[in-house]
Amino acid sequence: MHNTLPLAITMGDPAGIGPEISVRAMTGPEAGDALIIGTRAAVERAVALVAPGWQVQRVAGPQDRPASPRHIRVLQAGADVAAPAYGEVSAHAGQAAADAILRGIELARAGHVAGLVTAPIHKEALSAAGIGFPGHTEMLAHHGGARRVAMMLANDEIRTVLVTIHVALRDAIAQADFDAQMSAIRLAHEGCRAFGIAHPRVAVAGLNPHAGEGGLFGREEIEIIAPAIAAARAEGIDASGPWPGDTVFMAARTGKFDVVVAQYHDQGLIPVKYLGLEKGVNVTLGLPFVRTSPDHGTAFDIAGQGIASPDSLIAALRMARQLARARETA
Repeated sequence: MHNTLPLAITMGDPAGIGPEISVRAMTGPEAGDALIIGTRAAVERAVALVAPGWQVQRVAGPQDRPASPRHIRVLQAGADVAAPAYGEVSAHAGQAAADAILRGIELARAGHVAGLVTAPIHKEALSAAGIGFPGHTEMLAHHGGARRVAMMLANDEIRTVLVTIHVALRDAIAQADFDAQMSAIRLAHEGCRAFGIAHPRVAVAGLNPHAGEGGLFGREEIEIIAPAIAAARAEGIDASGPWPGDTVFMAARTGKFDVVVAQYHDQGLIPVKYLGLEKGVNVTLGLPFVRTSPDHGTAFDIAGQGIASPDSLIAALRMARQLARARETA
């Protein structure tokens, strides 16, 4: 059965490239019947910049159909205020971005959209607005009702799932405990199955250089990571490691593994982003609905110039639709 619900794109920080890449994506074939959640003013400014000849159509909900093929549907979230200046951190922009996310979560949890594709937000702007979350993943987990979530970054060559996400490195080391390892390994396994991989091969990266070198460079591998891998294997998960972080991604890229569980943010994201920001997609695992996003930030330095590439957002739309259809047939 074909999924008839639309995808929703949250516009991201309106001072960044989110609205313009959202509009660019909406004018292409990958958008299907998607709609944008955000502020009318920010989307209208983006349409004038990158899609002259298209019209903004404000709708009350996803059920409202486009007036014509060249109308971009916008579901207003929060106050209908003027668009902020490009490239500037502000509480105004942070609140607008958060309002769009919260409205998207509400629609997704109610089953009114097939999934969320979230354009980039700015963490400083969120903080300036008093939003008590460091990023999308944490906000989605809290308001989405998820017991445990993990960030998966994926492109055509590798997938990685993070044990810890947006925390200082010293805090990431402390938080990468047995329970966090188990949660990430399980979600990596489940996430690969959602992509249609029947028997996922999960590689777990070590925390220390050379995966601790038998305890010479740290004992986390011996005392925490290896026991978690053994426990996951006892549950029937094909997990292995801990593998050295500097070589495990090369092994995954050549087909030895289906996914790599990385211990902290940069260990997992650098390999994916090195292969090209336009190819990477962020998937939040563990939510009761589909959420994907492009693998790049707000790009304040080029916002408003009309040169930002929508390729990663388009890849996120494509992946969200794939995951939504897989959920529908599961």
